[in-house]
Amino acid sequence: DRYLTRFIEYAKITSPSDITESVIREYRLWLNRQTSRGAETLKKKTQNYYLIALRAFLKYLRKKNVKTVQPEVIELAKTGDRDLDLISHSDLERLLSQPGGEDVQSLRDKALLELLFSTGMRVSEIVSLSRDIDFARGEFAVRGKGDKVRVVFVSDTAKTAIKKYLDKRADTDDALFAQLGKNAKNTSDLRLSPRSVERLVKHYAIKAGISKKVTPHIIRHSFATDLLGNGADI
Repeated sequence: DRYLTRFIEYAKITSPSDITESVIREYRLWLNRQTSRGAETLKKKTQNYYLIALRAFLKYLRKKNVKTVQPEVIELAKTGDRDLDLISHSDLERLLSQPGGEDVQSLRDKALLELLFSTGMRVSEIVSLSRDIDFARGEFAVRGKGDKVRVVFVSDTAKTAIKKYLDKRADTDDALFAQLGKNAKNTSDLRLSPRSVERLVKHYAIKAGISKKVTPHIIRHSFATDLLGNGADI
């Protein structure tokens, strides 16, 4: 709504038929001259947000048989590739080895990190796992983005870590990765949140002496890089 309102206020249009190629061209030039709060011109990526919203609106109008310019006339500005600051293999090994205790929390965190790297799962997927999955098989199905089901594979190291952790668990909650201690007493839902996992990864990265920012998504990319490095097909 904000992006479209800005376009309508700039173009001063009153009807879909007022949207023309020349209006869009002038709007793009205008966007290119706009500044953000820091007095810098809008980044190409931000300009694209405005154009994506307008293109989606034009597609909607075409679907409703409302006469206006074709959405295909809007091409997005080219942006530089997003840099992903991957961690080295030695950094990753240090990270995975950080939870070294035999208490249930250390065992949980060790199992979580090992499973993240072993499967390359998204953090939202891993927190939704149930403890009754048969990890002994070494593979299981997970429902991911777009409701698509795929098979993920569990390493022997991750299987061992999960077994040690579950053997130590005293509760009967369905969640594979559950809150423990004081946190568990303050909630009826023991399942770890994605934010909790992000904090957990950050904590162990700092503990491992890794200066780069480390997130579950970085571990997911490290998993993919490791597969490619070992000859897997893209």
